[in-house]
Amino acid sequence: MAKKILLSESDIPDRWYNVLPDLPGPPAPYLNPATLLPMGPADLAPIFPQAIIAQEVSAEPWIDIPEQVREIYKIWRPSPVYRADRFEKALDTPAHIYFKYEGVSPAGSHKPNTAVAQAYYNSKEGVKRLTTETGAGQWGSALAFAGALFGLEVTVYMVKVSYEQKPYRRAMMETWGATVHASPTNLTNAGRGILAKDPDSPGSLGIAISEAVEDAATHDDAKYSLGSVVNHVLLHQTVIGLEAKKQMEMAGAYPDVVIGCVGGGSNFAGLAYPFVGDKLKGQHPGTRFIAAEPAACPTLTRGVYAYDFGDAVGIGPVVKMHTLGHSFVPDRIHSGGLRYHGDAPSLCFLVDKGVIEPRAYKQNECFAEAVKFARSEGFLPAPEAAHAIRAVAEEAAAAREAGDSRTILFNLSGHGHFDMSAYDAYFAGKLEDIELSQSRIDAAIEELPKVPAPA
Repeated sequence: MAKKILLSESDIPDRWYNVLPDLPGPPAPYLNPATLLPMGPADLAPIFPQAIIAQEVSAEPWIDIPEQVREIYKIWRPSPVYRADRFEKALDTPAHIYFKYEGVSPAGSHKPNTAVAQAYYNSKEGVKRLTTETGAGQWGSALAFAGALFGLEVTVYMVKVSYEQKPYRRAMMETWGATVHASPTNLTNAGRGILAKDPDSPGSLGIAISEAVEDAATHDDAKYSLGSVVNHVLLHQTVIGLEAKKQMEMAGAYPDVVIGCVGGGSNFAGLAYPFVGDKLKGQHPGTRFIAAEPAACPTLTRGVYAYDFGDAVGIGPVVKMHTLGHSFVPDRIHSGGLRYHGDAPSLCFLVDKGVIEPRAYKQNECFAEAVKFARSEGFLPAPEAAHAIRAVAEEAAAAREAGDSRTILFNLSGHGHFDMSAYDAYFAGKLEDIELSQSRIDAAIEELPKVPAPA
């Protein structure tokens, strides 16, 4: 049995997979935040370059990867698939567990798969500066890395609680040349408005998005770059699953269960969507898909499926998604990448149709499984990926009880080398198991935009 399954550089995909044409029905359109009417490509022009807008709305099932992007991918792609046989023994399960490891990228996560592509398209259209938000710092790090490769300035609005929890992520971004601000700031109207209401605001991804979008929209030489949620980001991430399909074929197996953690949906979709496409086409109808999220920010499991603003103050597109409300400010859990108030519209659509099953987990149970994984397989998971590992352990236990050897594939989306304060808190018994109260959900959902019924 091979421990790791490797591909050559010639196996890097030359096309991204677009799930939209294979969805069981048309996805809901994006709405203009001012009019709440369907948006056209021209509405997105102030914040995205034309090539990205074309990908966002494309109905083509495959989109070519530019050769310059593939050349940069060679720095870390193809990423390995590992058989987690030691973890299988630790879990005492007959299940066969495999994981795709995205921590091999320079930024330490899956995020450069889209950061490099977005930096490429922006540079081709003469953009000089990119603005963005980041939660845990993984996305900001990736865009800083990509900006350095293409000579772009990068401005990052980092959620304040993560800015304070993860100083070395900030230092990493600055090493690659980015300017990093703790959000909310006094630099934007959005930030000033939030601070006027709550001077001690810990920030949220919704707030940081508002600041980054405002910055881009008010400067002619800048565009906005998003690390998750939107279609083109999930499209770029499918290099993960396309490689994994080849690797699982080399292993002589096809996954019965595909698992990933979910904040906005990028790493989950990156691994899962090529396999979801098989299921939607009737090729592997029995495959199950599990989206693991935090109980402190349970968008898919407890949010409402409705139109909502993608940012805190309502200047970005309005999309239909599972949401806790755009005004929702999450608790200070350590999984900073999983604290967004909503999720990718295509992912939410698939959850609504029963294709993807969401599950929510508490902090301590996730860290317990992450430590078990680290002590058996050696890799130290990011707190976000620990949620996927918790779901894997749950499936492994179910396999043991059923006496079957189901094949489980999950995405270890990044390493936790910059997250040791979270592990310190776990070992000291200081992690809170926060579950969101229904009253907080109800209060946030009360502020959903009143979208008119379609004509």
